[in-house]
Amino acid sequence: MYHTDVRSTYWLPPALWMAVIMWLSSDVGSAEHTEHWLVPILRMLAPWAAPAQLEALHGLARKGAHLLEYAVLGALWFRALVRGRGLNPRRAAWIAFVISLGWAILDETHQSLVPTRTASGTDVAIDGIGTLLALGVALLGWRGTADRATAMLLWAGLLGGGLLLVVNALAGIASGVLWLTSPAAALLLLARHMLARIRLGRPKT
Repeated sequence: MYHTDVRSTYWLPPALWMAVIMWLSSDVGSAEHTEHWLVPILRMLAPWAAPAQLEALHGLARKGAHLLEYAVLGALWFRALVRGRGLNPRRAAWIAFVISLGWAILDETHQSLVPTRTASGTDVAIDGIGTLLALGVALLGWRGTADRATAMLLWAGLLGGGLLLVVNALAGIASGVLWLTSPAAALLLLARHMLARIRLGRPKT
C-alpha cells in the first residue's frame, strides 16, 4: 500500500503525468488532430516524401509518442517508489511496470469510448516496451540496457527467422533476405559470446 507520508515531490509528478496521458487519449490526441500540425513539420523535415510516406511517418511518430510517454511514466514511478518510499530498486521497477501497464490498459479502454479514437492492443504492447526500456536504464544503465536489448533482438532474429525459413520451405515459398539475416544474427550472437569469454579471461588490473 502506498504510504500517505510520501513527499509530494515524488508522487505528484507521476500522478500528473498519468493525467496528461489520459487527456491525450481523448479527442485532442486523435490522428485527425495531430495530422494538422505534425504532418506539416514532417513535410518540412522531409520535403522529398510522398503523401503516403508522410502518412507512414505520422503513424510512426504517434507510436513513438506512446513509447516516450510511458517511458517517462515508468521512470517517474520508479523515482517515486525508490526515493519517496525507499523500496529496493528491483521491487520498485516491478511495481512501476505494473502501474504503468495497468494505466496503459485503462488508457486504451478510455480510447475505445471516444468516437474519434480506437483501442489497440499493439499500443499497450508499445507502452509496455517504453516502460521496460526506462526501467532497464534505471536498473542497468544505458550500456546494460542496450546490451540486453541487442541480445534479445538478435535471438528474435535467429529464432523467428529460422522458424520462417522452415515454414517457407514447407510451403514452397522463397525466403529471400531471410537466408542472410538469420545466419547473420547467429554469427553476431556467436561473436558476442566469444567476446564476452575473452573479456572474462582478461586478468584484472
